[in-house]
This record gives sequence, structure tokens and C-alpha cells, in this order.
Amino acid sequence: MIEPPRKVVVTGAGGFIGTHLVRDQLAKQRAVTATDVDLSALEALHLGGKLDAYRVDIRSLEAMRAHLDGADTVFHLAAAHLDVLKDEAYFYDVNEHATGELVRLAAAAGVRRFVHCSTVGVYGPLEDLPANEATRPAPDIPYEKSKLAGERAVQTASTEGRLSAVIVRPAWVYGPLCPRTLKLIRTIARKRFFFVGAGANLRHPIFITDMLEAFELAASRPLASCETIIAAGPDTCTVQRLVEIIIEELDMDYVPVRLPEWLMATTCLVIEKAAALVGREPPFSRRSLKFFADSSAFDTAKAQRLLEFLPQVDTREGVRRTIQYYREQGVL
Repeated sequence: MIEPPRKVVVTGAGGFIGTHLVRDQLAKQRAVTATDVDLSALEALHLGGKLDAYRVDIRSLEAMRAHLDGADTVFHLAAAHLDVLKDEAYFYDVNEHATGELVRLAAAAGVRRFVHCSTVGVYGPLEDLPANEATRPAPDIPYEKSKLAGERAVQTASTEGRLSAVIVRPAWVYGPLCPRTLKLIRTIARKRFFFVGAGANLRHPIFITDMLEAFELAASRPLASCETIIAAGPDTCTVQRLVEIIIEELDMDYVPVRLPEWLMATTCLVIEKAAALVGREPPFSRRSLKFFADSSAFDTAKAQRLLEFLPQVDTREGVRRTIQYYREQGVL
């Protein structure tokens, strides 16, 4: 007798990571229910397989209840993230309250494993590197604070409902289909990129294929409920070195200019206020400056020990694959 495909639910399926995760789960012969408020990026892939996609806000509890019926695994990626103009309450409404309610619905539906996608942003600005799961979180912006609150909501609701939940904290995920990765590479390719400050701060990337493997392992390995696990790539690099790698892979002769951090912070504040007046998201913000100001590096020993997770794609190879993809798509 042929076993029917396992049903998985992916929230935030229209985002960069979500679209890749849906495609990956379909390739594994899973039946996928994909939800998001905007599915245009997913629809553009014209995926085959057993896929049901629904435009729905995770705060719509009755709609989400129906979509969880018969699900084995939930990958919860939906979040309030890039909405700079939203007030703090909005972030908590989505990232904490709706997340906790979704866990309760999953428990009631008999879901086997709930994989919650958090972020290493919950640590806030890091002083001692590398950080690990025992590092004390100290988030300093609404998104990061609400994501930490969301983790606690998952812990509380999963314990109440006796649901096996895993909290995954991805580092900086990049690769094809990522708008921010494309923006960075395209800005460099057009010689419009500039450093803010010295560019000496560390970043810890993880290529999208490695991130998908981390999710799969988190969904399938036997784990104590509410384990929190960092997922990061095999190497770190400074922002300056990252930009140099992109320039080298683009085969360019280019030296970006540098601007002082104080000047950009003031400029971002003005831009944010102007954007708020017209009701549009700013092209860059003070939050964007974290890319140039904050350092991040992570110890992934726990992921290796519990998941046997060994990321395969280093930064240069990931950049090379991403540039190749965008060249094939004719956007570089």
C-alpha cells in the first residue's frame, strides 16, 4: 500500500525563505498548504505537485484552523518584519499574539511538530562573539522584541497543548529570490554602493539551501519540546570582505566610497519621517544601518549535536550561485 504524502503547512509562504521551503517540501513529495497575505512570488514559480495556496492573514484564526486540518508539520515563517512605518503594537499582534494562537490551533489539530522560525535578531547588538543559544537576548527594536515575545508564546502554548515545538533562529539568510540580496548585488554591479562606517563588522550568512536543510532536520529529528537552535553557515566575514567577494564574483574593478555612520543615521531619520508623511515604506532606514553597525557570529555546536546539521555552502560559493542565478534571469 502506498503511503499518502505527509501534509505540511508553511505560513509566510510568499516570502523569500517561504517560497524556497514550499518548493523544497514539494520536491520531497509532501502535500503542502501554503499561506500568506501575498503569494505573488510563490505563484510566479508555477510549481507542480500537491500544493494548495491561500491568501490569508495568520491573525484570521478561523481560516487558519481550517488549513491546519490533517497537517503533520507546521513551518511557521509568517511575521511582521519590514514594516518600518507600523507601530510597535502591530509587531506584537502578529509576532507574539497570532503566533501563540496558531500554536494552540496546531495542538488542537493534532499536528506532530511545530517549527517556529525566529531570528538571531532577538539577541540585539552583540558584544561577545560568537553567541550561542545561552547568550542572553537583549533586542532593541520592535521587530526583534516582538520575535522574542513570539518565542515565549510558542513555549507557553506548546507546553499547554503538549505539542512538540522547535524554535529555529536563522542567521542572515541569503540567495536567489531574496530581494535584499538582489538589491545589494545590483547596487554594487551598478557602482552605487557605499559603505557606512569602516565595514569591519562581522556578518554570519547562511545560504538558502543550508537553511532548508536546517528546517527539514528540525521537523524530523527527535527533540525535546521547545528546543531553541541557531542555524548559521560555515563561515563569517566582515561587511567589507562580503562586498569584496561580490565585486570579485562580478569581475569588476570597483572601490566603493565610505560615509560616516552619524551622517547616515541622521539621513535615515529624515527619510523615515518623510516616508511616514506620504504613507510609504522608506527605501532605507535606521534599521538598515544594523547591517553596517552590528556584528554577528554564532556557535552552531548545538545544531551539529542535536540535528547533525553541517552547512555546506560557504560565503563565496553562495555569492557565486546567487550571481549566476540572477544573470540567468537577466536582472544583472
